[in-house]
Amino acid sequence: MQYKGHHRVQLLSGGDELFEAMCRAIGQAQTDVWMATYIFNDDAASWEVAQALSLAASRGVKVHVLVDGFGSNTTLPALREWWKSSAVRLEVFRPLDRWWAWLQPGQLRRMHQKLCTVDGTTAFVGGINIIDDRYDPHHGWSERPRLDFAVQLQGPVVADVEQVAQALWTRANLGRGWREELALLARSTEPLTKTLQLLRDLRSGVPRRSLSLDPQSLPAVRAALAVRDNFRQRRAIERIYIEAIGRARHQVDIACPYFYPGRAFRRSLRRAAARGVKVRLLMQGKIDYRFAALAARVLYDELLAWGVKVYEYSPAFLHAKVAVVDEDWATVGSSNIDPLSLLLNLEANVVIHDDKFVAELKSRLDQAFGESNEITAPALRPGLRGWFSRSLVAWVANTYLRIAGITGRY
Repeated sequence: MQYKGHHRVQLLSGGDELFEAMCRAIGQAQTDVWMATYIFNDDAASWEVAQALSLAASRGVKVHVLVDGFGSNTTLPALREWWKSSAVRLEVFRPLDRWWAWLQPGQLRRMHQKLCTVDGTTAFVGGINIIDDRYDPHHGWSERPRLDFAVQLQGPVVADVEQVAQALWTRANLGRGWREELALLARSTEPLTKTLQLLRDLRSGVPRRSLSLDPQSLPAVRAALAVRDNFRQRRAIERIYIEAIGRARHQVDIACPYFYPGRAFRRSLRRAAARGVKVRLLMQGKIDYRFAALAARVLYDELLAWGVKVYEYSPAFLHAKVAVVDEDWATVGSSNIDPLSLLLNLEANVVIHDDKFVAELKSRLDQAFGESNEITAPALRPGLRGWFSRSLVAWVANTYLRIAGITGRY
């Protein structure tokens, strides 16, 4: 991960703010739009984004959309219907359109990123899917929107976001038509050259273009894109958390709905608390997946024993994956702090060094902590039941990882 200087960054809270900013940018697009999202739902808010993409495509803008085959499995028919008369190019990452696809271990590694770039000058990165904040696919509608964040960016990191989105789309496109690609290569007079070009496209997307914005005209804000993949950056996001916590002097605030970190991550929290750093964790109090909540709660006893403060957010569903360390470091992205995000899924977080941005995110988190219930006693009582719960979560996590091809203890 490489920090780059001179960015304009804006914190966006929830889908209401993100979709408005995103549709405005897409409405002004002149050349291309690249989007990758785990969920693209079929509600009214999602329809507005889909319409913005369709209108851009009708103006001649090249629009590429990638959705995950599991996250968007039930809404794919609606998406295809929406765009059937449009030039929007839709691809699916690891589709589940055949029953035997569910039996492949690789299907456990999902595309969980939420990325969008417009004309190579503006990018959106965060944890917000294309779905109404007040709707949950498993629990229906609620009055209050879920707590979630994204960042709008301008500056050199936009090129990194664009390259990741392009590479993902190319990978899905190549995966869908690999038989046709191989047949064309076999008949080609230059099969080796074309094969190498395909591999380059799959790995890196299309070549980077030069920035149309002068970085020196932007604020002196340092930012970087941290990506977790299954090649060279397997533990990149976990490392940035551990390194930032290791450097913390005063405070660490983390908001994450699915929290079951490995030993190295927990050790960094323990050491930070031991040297006097105020460590606060914001967990979900309004439960969407019971096992995910249990996985976090089995850790409460050791976290509290170390002096880590734990809060549960109950006014609405918590979906934010953000952190603030001291006064000048923050991350916003798609990665939870659990085995799926840290070791399996494709994830993307933006990391920002800027006191004003950090202060704004910290203010939003302070408000959320103020609305939450502080946990002062372990959620599971000592004894056989507590031991069984902890053992069950550990066994499920390690078994799931082994099925997905990850060896060793988590």
